[in-house]
Parts: sequence; structure tokens; C-alpha cells
Amino acid sequence: IEGVFALYPAQAGAGPSPRLRAALDILEILALLGLDDEALVAGLFCVPMLEGKLSLETIRGAEGETCARLLAGVQRMDALHVGPDEGAGRGSLASRERQGEKLRRMLVSLIDDPRVALVKLAERVQALRSLGTRDTGPVAVKLAREAMDIYAPLAHRLGVGQIKWEIEDLAFRHIHPAEYRRIAALLDERRTDRERFIGEASARLGAALAAAGIEAHVSGRVKHLYSIWRKMQRKGLEISEVYDVRALRVMVAGPTECYSALGTVHGLWRNLPGEFDDYIANPKPNGYRSLHTAVMGEGGKVLEVQIRTADMHREAEFGICAHWHYKGVD
Repeated sequence: IEGVFALYPAQAGAGPSPRLRAALDILEILALLGLDDEALVAGLFCVPMLEGKLSLETIRGAEGETCARLLAGVQRMDALHVGPDEGAGRGSLASRERQGEKLRRMLVSLIDDPRVALVKLAERVQALRSLGTRDTGPVAVKLAREAMDIYAPLAHRLGVGQIKWEIEDLAFRHIHPAEYRRIAALLDERRTDRERFIGEASARLGAALAAAGIEAHVSGRVKHLYSIWRKMQRKGLEISEVYDVRALRVMVAGPTECYSALGTVHGLWRNLPGEFDDYIANPKPNGYRSLHTAVMGEGGKVLEVQIRTADMHREAEFGICAHWHYKGVD
């Protein structure tokens, strides 16, 4: 850390330099993911290495071969970028998707240690955060499009929902700023009513689960603007028709309790046909497991309910970080 402070000295009266804050932000993201010391150090030196302020040889001598190898992988990933048409958002959607899939395959082929991808993902999240809330210039849009086309799907493949959702929301803000602000405003207008509805539904479901002898924790679920917008676009819906704007998450002890809790939910509210997914019996390709159902709540308002165990939740949020063992990785 002292080495990074030396590379980016604090500005007199202004605190840490922006690039030093960037390095520390990347470190914090990786720490929250629970990565090991070698990955944390690699994250700390990622920005100065990519900016050419530190060579891989210097890092190898100071921090060892593993840290240098991780950063070499990050450097190779950084060398890949979206083509000009796709990056600027000019090509067709199909063209962007083909280019994105091609680059995602290239990225995966370059990664011989998942920590490489996680360090790069943390660096991209920090870069998107640093754009601010109103930057919609060509550089910002290119960075956002690249993140949406390549890095959000990569985070999805690794099962790191926490990173995927943040990348999508931050990129959405710059690619479609008017739509982002519209949906954010609509959600904010109805926040009080939505929170009251969720609070009452949560209390009612919690009481029903307790009466059924099921130990559970029920809470409101945070919604992501991009997922709401994408569902509106895909299904031609207004925001009032999007089911999971109002959502609960139920955490129980084990898979058996998940299905018992599902029975309680469906006994309490009428379930909507075609709106049930069993990702426990049939996990998603990235390992995601959970039960999803949508029901008709009080006042004719649709409520989405997710049911999972603590382990399932940890894997949904942290993906490969939840079970990857770093001991023995050369």
C-alpha cells in the first residue's frame, strides 16, 4: 500500500489523488468478495500497472510470481476491446451480440485462474463508478457498452451476481440516460407505497411461516433498474406491470424447507400461472439455485417471492468466490 501511495501522492489539502482512490476502491471491492491476499495485492497494483507506472518485472520482484501472473492476465484481458461500431453503439443489436460473444470466449480462453477475471471485473466496476452520474460523452458510452457487452456477461458466467448487477445498472445509466432517469423517478415516486406494501407482506408471510413451523428470515429484495427496464422492453410492459418491482426474499435452513415455504406462500396468496421457476431442481448453467414464484398480493398487486438457503444466497451473490479455494494455486 505504501508503494501505491508513493506512486499517487496526496494532493495538498485535497486528500488522496483520484488514481489512489481508484486503487483503494478496487481493493475494497475484492475484499468484499472475500478474495485472498495475493488477489488483493494484485487489485491494489492493477491501476498503476495498466497505466504503465509499474512494470510486471517490478511487481514480480516486490510481490512474487503469483501476483505478477495475475496482473499479466489482467493486462491481456485489457488488450481486448469492443470494435468501433459496437463500442460506439452504432452496429445492430445482433452485431453487438456476436462481437460480445466472440470477445467473451476470448476472455475466458485467456483466464487460467478465476482471480484474474475477478480483479479485472473489480477494475471495470471502479471505472464505471468514476464516470459520475451525468457523463454521457462518447468515452463514457464506449466504456459502458463494453462493460454491458463483455463484463456483465462474464460476471454472470462466474455467478457473481453482486458484480453483474452493479455493472448493468452503472452501464445502463450511461447508455440510456433518459430511460435510466425515467425509471428511477417512477420508482422513487412510489417508494413509500411500495415499502409499506412490502413491509405488510413480509410480516404476513413471516407469521404464516412461523405458524407452519418453518424457521425463516423474510425481507424485501433490492431491485435493479436495468433488470426492470429490460423486462419492460422484452415484454412490452409498463413499470406497474413488472412483477418483481415488489419482491420478497425468504431464507430458510435447507432445500426441503424451501419447498415447504413455497407451499406456505401459495397457500397465502394465489400464484400466477407460468410465473414459477425451480432453479433448485434445475440450476442455471452458472450454478444459480433458488425458487422463484409470483403471486397476487393484497389489492391485486403482484408480488415476486424468491426462496433459498443461506448457501444458495451466498453463491448467488459471490458465485465462484463462495467456493473457490485459493490454496495450492501456483
